[in-house]
Amino acid sequence: MISWMAWTQTTAIFFSVIALMLVCMTIYEIKVPSTERKGFLPIETSRGDRLFIGLLSSAFIHLVFLGVSEISLWIALAISVVWVGIVLRWG
Repeated sequence: MISWMAWTQTTAIFFSVIALMLVCMTIYEIKVPSTERKGFLPIETSRGDRLFIGLLSSAFIHLVFLGVSEISLWIALAISVVWVGIVLRWG
């Protein structure tokens, strides 16, 4: 049924981390509801909005690394983790 997908350990970890982030953000949102605020992003965002923007921009960071460099994707991962942290905190 899902044989088209290359289910490697790395792929499983990737999707598991995304699912864990969504579960944690949902629990946190239920316990402490967020209010929209304006940070360095040009729009007012909630925690969920900033998580989505951070994940989406991390995908673009990885695509840039794949497209224009021979550098390891571990560096792209490190940059993405830092970027998501920045967007969640100050975005």
